[in-house]
Amino acid sequence: MRNVATFASRAAIAAALSLVAGAAVAQELRIGISAEPSAMDPHYHNLTPNNMLARHIYEPLVGQDASQRLVPSLAESWKAIDDTTWEFKLRQNVKFHDGSPFTADDVLATFQRAPNVPKSPSSFSAYVRGKEISKVDDYTIRIKTAAPAPLVPTDLSTFGVISAKCKDTTTEEFNAGKCAAGGTGPYKQAEFVSGDRVVMTANDSWWGGSKDLWKKVTFRIVTSAPTRVAALLAGDVDMIEAVPTSDVAKLKGDKNLNVVSQVSNRVVYFHMDHFRDVSPFIKGKDGSEIKNPLRDVRVRKALSMAINRPGIVERIMEKEAIPAGQLLPDSFFGTSKNLKPVAFDLAGAKKLLAEAGYPNGFKMKMHGPNGRYTNDTKIIEAVAQMFARLGIETEVETLPPANFFTRASQGAPGNVPEFSFILVGWAAGTGESSDSLKALLATFNPQKGMGATNRGRYSNPAFDAKVEEGLRTVDDKKRDAIFGEAMEIGMNDVGLIPTHFQLNTWAARKGFKVEPRSDEYTLATSVTKQ
Repeated sequence: MRNVATFASRAAIAAALSLVAGAAVAQELRIGISAEPSAMDPHYHNLTPNNMLARHIYEPLVGQDASQRLVPSLAESWKAIDDTTWEFKLRQNVKFHDGSPFTADDVLATFQRAPNVPKSPSSFSAYVRGKEISKVDDYTIRIKTAAPAPLVPTDLSTFGVISAKCKDTTTEEFNAGKCAAGGTGPYKQAEFVSGDRVVMTANDSWWGGSKDLWKKVTFRIVTSAPTRVAALLAGDVDMIEAVPTSDVAKLKGDKNLNVVSQVSNRVVYFHMDHFRDVSPFIKGKDGSEIKNPLRDVRVRKALSMAINRPGIVERIMEKEAIPAGQLLPDSFFGTSKNLKPVAFDLAGAKKLLAEAGYPNGFKMKMHGPNGRYTNDTKIIEAVAQMFARLGIETEVETLPPANFFTRASQGAPGNVPEFSFILVGWAAGTGESSDSLKALLATFNPQKGMGATNRGRYSNPAFDAKVEEGLRTVDDKKRDAIFGEAMEIGMNDVGLIPTHFQLNTWAARKGFKVEPRSDEYTLATSVTKQ
């Protein structure tokens, strides 16, 4: 009771102080964000926290609205010249933060750099490879592909353009702010303190108009969900993202707050080792080395059937999620209406496991990030218990996100993925299914820009062929169906195990209006003063 009273008093005092100080901070927006970026380099890591912050500073050629529909950005317009050539007309009179003009040369330099950043845990290569770019004039570029490529404008919406002056800048130098003036976006990078905050100031020369921009935006990194909520209620921040599921109902009932939600394009899923004959974190019940059981589809299906998805949504996500049977909700382009979440069937799972030669199960260590996804640690622990009932002794190890992703991507000798079975999440940056299919399940091939985040190294020629067929199909209706078929191949073969789609939820103090987005981005340009 004492804690409640203290908390209420603190909130009341903070509210009173905010009335006094309101005029002084009216031009500043303070946001509590849930995850730390792994870098301020816009091309280092294709990761939502990085992309979200980068979008303020470095703009793509093609933008996305709150529902991920394509809209003009640094390109004013685009069109297909023929089956294999796209032409983009660039916006004129745009300047970088250092005052230099934006031209086609900067786009060419960005194309060279984006897929080639050293040690990238998840690169943007999938969006660049296979595209030959040429300059027509200072404000016109053309992109040539070997085969029809209807998704070129979509691909170009995923990464920001940098000044050609920055093309040789290293990730460490970006973090140090060496090329902080190399973007054209509405905000300029003013300060980056790893683990603590990112501060931006308005770009008074932004081509989109600076009248409605916040003069200063501070992104405070608050990975602890309860601390984030407390900071909002105390007035330490004006808004927060990733409202913890346990607090959504309470905050919605607070008349001093605005709470908004949107179904996410993010699927939370389990990736598993498909590529090693002996997987490093799987043993027999007696601790002996055994053949990698995850290479048997019957074992993968058994694991999927042993997961109680409705239970996770109901009890862990507190109804702030939807069970998943594929990589995007079926309202998105390129999904399958035939795929439903795999039903919980423990008896059926045990039968399959026995048929695969593991009637008594085996030992497995499962890894995941702690604090990257909503309730991630709770989910991993719950699934470990579900697997235990299947007969698989499952140990859990969670790691700080930056450490986890580095090791999950290239932590083993030979720079290959280190772990055997991991919890991860993926947000389709393009808002349609090819993004997820290419990145997560296509055969790992950096030269082709495929499988960039395929940490299980799943490989299925039939799946690859179907995805590639979709990528060269211009007709939207046909392409939608083909990607849906590819999705069915990958899910029926259990290339990975999806569990649920999150709901994206933001909470703001009264007086601040937030436009919710399906891509999880918390953009200062999506927040207005009421």
